[in-house]
Amino acid sequence: MNLADMLCYADIQQLSSIANTYDCQCNGHSKNELIQSILSKVNRRDVFEQQLTKLSIEDIRFLNSIVFDKRDLFSIEELIARARLSNFATAVVGQPPNQPKDTWNPREMIAKFKHSGWLFNGYSQQTRYLFQFPKDMKARFTETLAKQFQSEFTYTDEPPVYRDEQGLIAEDIFHFLHFLYHQDVPLTADLSMYKRPLQQIVDRMSVIEELPKAGWRFGYGRNFRDLPSRLSIIYDYCYYQGLISEGNSMLVLTDKGRQTYLSGKREDLSHVYRLWFKIYKNPIPNLQSIVYWVDRLARDWVQVDALAKVLCPLLRPFYFDTSEAIFEKRVLLMMMHLGLLRLGEDESHGRVVRMTKLGIGIVTGTYVPEEEKIVLKIDNPEFPC
Repeated sequence: MNLADMLCYADIQQLSSIANTYDCQCNGHSKNELIQSILSKVNRRDVFEQQLTKLSIEDIRFLNSIVFDKRDLFSIEELIARARLSNFATAVVGQPPNQPKDTWNPREMIAKFKHSGWLFNGYSQQTRYLFQFPKDMKARFTETLAKQFQSEFTYTDEPPVYRDEQGLIAEDIFHFLHFLYHQDVPLTADLSMYKRPLQQIVDRMSVIEELPKAGWRFGYGRNFRDLPSRLSIIYDYCYYQGLISEGNSMLVLTDKGRQTYLSGKREDLSHVYRLWFKIYKNPIPNLQSIVYWVDRLARDWVQVDALAKVLCPLLRPFYFDTSEAIFEKRVLLMMMHLGLLRLGEDESHGRVVRMTKLGIGIVTGTYVPEEEKIVLKIDNPEFPC
């Protein structure tokens, strides 16, 4: 429902609160006058833009987590959880225990958005304790915020040099299956590949990656500790699609994997994209909205630094990954590996990026519900997740 519909179902107490927020001059005892006065104010572009400028970064993170969720109803527990995640001072993933408690109250944030006409209780007996967000307010929020972001951008012409990996990850999944069809790979006790066969696999890929060096690597894949980032996604895709098996300390093709290889079939990129989402959205809870923003803001060549400036504040750090590292290594680089965007280098503007037509189609046509995610066990007792 849109704002006008929700105002009709709201009680006069909430209508009065909304009217006070927007400084409406009307008869506070008339529900009809309150609704008309609120709509008259809220529908003005200058008033709405002014409201957005008053929002804190925590407010924007909270709204950002809701407007890209296709569900219509949210419980109070869900909203409180999202409000808490919007406050990075108390919600940094991997933050060591025994940190000082913050007095910030997420319920106050929710109440503020109720008073502003952004959140409403359901109107039926079944939904009265749930909350909903007006659809037209979602659209206006994303449209207005996009204009604010783009006001800081300088779009450029096509750079002389850029990387485009469209179709390559599907080819490399086939190359991976080809290798395992001809050679069983022994695994260590912790189900890692030995260095020699791993290097042989890496050398067969269309995109050559360096093997990980010693250090903390976890949270972005089952074997992310031992595999390069792109190969880790290829490995996990094959594993979760049932194409490979790790039984008896050997990495081998399953019957399904052998049939897939022998058929010569290449995997559907949208399926690989969904798998990437399911794994990465646990360490990056708002990944779906960040990818949406990249798609929305990078339809033409734009500076990576400009994108990072507006989007990194929305990204929560994950253990030793800063917001900037997550944006560049876990989002932009992986989107390029998936063929969703091109990364280029321009003499005047530095690093630039642009969505591919394939990427636009996949991002706009694919939605992964919040509950569809793969939670990996992180073997790191010192910093529990």
